Parts: sequence; C-alpha cells; structure tokens
Amino acid sequence: MEVIFKITRQQENSRPVLKSYLLQVEPGNTILDCLNQIKWEQDGTLAFRKNCRNTICGSCAVRINGRSALACKENVGSELARLEKISLSGNQPQTTPEITVAPLGNMPVIKDLVVDMSGFWNNLETVTPYVSTASRQVPEREFLQTPQERSLLDQTGNCIMCGACYSECNALEVNPDFVGPHALAKAYRMVADSRDSNTEQRLESYSEGIQGVWGCTRCLYCDSVCPMSVAPLEQITKIKQEILERKQASDSRSIRHRKVLVDLVKQGGWIDERQFGIQVVGDYFRDLQGLLSLAPLGLRMLVKGKFPLSFEPSQGTQQVRSLIESVQNSD
Repeated sequence: MEVIFKITRQQENSRPVLKSYLLQVEPGNTILDCLNQIKWEQDGTLAFRKNCRNTICGSCAVRINGRSALACKENVGSELARLEKISLSGNQPQTTPEITVAPLGNMPVIKDLVVDMSGFWNNLETVTPYVSTASRQVPEREFLQTPQERSLLDQTGNCIMCGACYSECNALEVNPDFVGPHALAKAYRMVADSRDSNTEQRLESYSEGIQGVWGCTRCLYCDSVCPMSVAPLEQITKIKQEILERKQASDSRSIRHRKVLVDLVKQGGWIDERQFGIQVVGDYFRDLQGLLSLAPLGLRMLVKGKFPLSFEPSQGTQQVRSLIESVQNSD
C-alpha cells in the first residue's frame, strides 16, 4: 500500500517545514521502519533517534499525527485505523492516506525529529530519583523487601524515560517551573520505596509551590500517551494523598484548595463558591491580602449579577457525602 509521510523538518532556531515522502509499505510496518526507509532510500539527511526497536529504550519517541508515541511500537495499519476512527464525518476519504511525524513537544528542536532533552533530565534530577538512605552505602547485609513492598514499585519501575508524557504535558506549556509528570512518577517510586529514609523531606519538596504536584492540571494526557502504562497522573495523585494526610489546611493555599473542596462538597453536595474563596484564598479571614485580592472579582460578579447571595445544597447531598466518606475510609 502507498502512504504519504509528512515529516517535520527543522534546523535549530529555525521555522519548521513539512516535507512529504511517498512510501510503499505494509500495514505491519512500524513508523520507525518507515522512517528508516525514508532515510535509507530517499533522504539521508533526515535526523531521528532510535536504538532498541523493541519498546524498551524509549529513544524513538515522536509525535505521530499529533500524539506522542514510540515510533517502534506504532504501526502503519493501526495508525491509519485510528485516524479513520477519529476523523470527522463528512470528510472525503483521501486517495492516498497520510501520516504526519513531528518532534516531541515542550523541548527545543536540535534537528528534525531530534529534540534537546536537557530540561527533561534536569527536572528529573530535582526530585532526587534515587534511594536516599544508608542503603546506598555498602551494608553488612542486604536490605530485604517483602513481595508486597516490592510490588509498590512495579508500575513506576516500568518507566523508560521516553518523554512522551513530558511532551504532552499542558502544565509545562504554561508553567516552565513544573518538573513534569515523568519526574513526579519517579518521585512516587521513591516515596513508596521501603528502603528510603527521606520520605518527609521528599514530600515537603514535592509540595512546594506549583513546580511540584500542585502544578499538575490533571488533564490525563500523560496517562493516555504513556507506552508503558506507568500512569503518571495516578502517581502524582498518590503523592498528593501522602501530603494531605500529613498537612493541615492552614499550611498552604494548595493544601487548603484540596481539603476545602472536599469538605464543602461533603457539606452541600457541590461547592459553595462564597465559602470556597474565603477559606482557600482568605485562609478563613487570616490572610487579609488574599481577601483583598478577591475584591475586584467580587465587584465584577456583583455588577453582572453573578455573585451567589445564597447557597442551596444539591439534591442527594447525603449520597455524595456517603460516597466521599467511603472512599476516604477505604484508603
């Protein structure tokens, strides 16, 4: 079958351009096979990364039709089927199908599909992704773990550092200080490791400002593109739960945001916006500067008739409260 590959070609600090290559391929050919074919048979200047060709090393991660993935894992047939499934009704089918390949996002381009991953690795280092305890020294005997303790590390241990989650992270696009889903998934591995003796210090670090877990926008893109089912958002949520169990609402606005939201929903079935602003931003009237910052918004809402003067609990509040308490008691 014939397929047109549209490849983003780009030099460092230059504008990207799309270049098309017509290939004769089989449905079972991987995207990496096709990139190799272009390089070997049509254009030897095409630059991309590859290594194991077996979904182990993570080197060949690129954006395929707008979605970050491993070029060695995705094949032509499944990708064309995916495109057909998500295409809008009414579109006329193309005579020759097309597949676009672009470099990963949130990282500067060095050349074509090769990106500079320095920021990716530097952010990983900020979470201290290694066991920080006496076990790093030569012990008199090995540090043993039970099968249950070891099983807590299985999911995050599958991460191959391909950068797919980092590429799709919405939080990073608006907040360059955010360390990224890859780093926080690895951070939870350290929190869960029974050999580590630095849990409290780690949680303090991961809870600071919006560079840690509170910077996550919970968009789920990282989970959807991870080729190894690490589920970075799930690991970020676990870190948040560890933090919330140790912290009071008065400790920071991020902590209050989470605790107040849950408490208000338990009380009324949904959020009383008046109380939410006072308790989260105003810290229960203790933060005068925070309260004053709400004044312009409150005035605009009053002028437009949007300010809620009263609050009516939702129907089924008791059921909502019971569900939340059941989840809390199951932890």
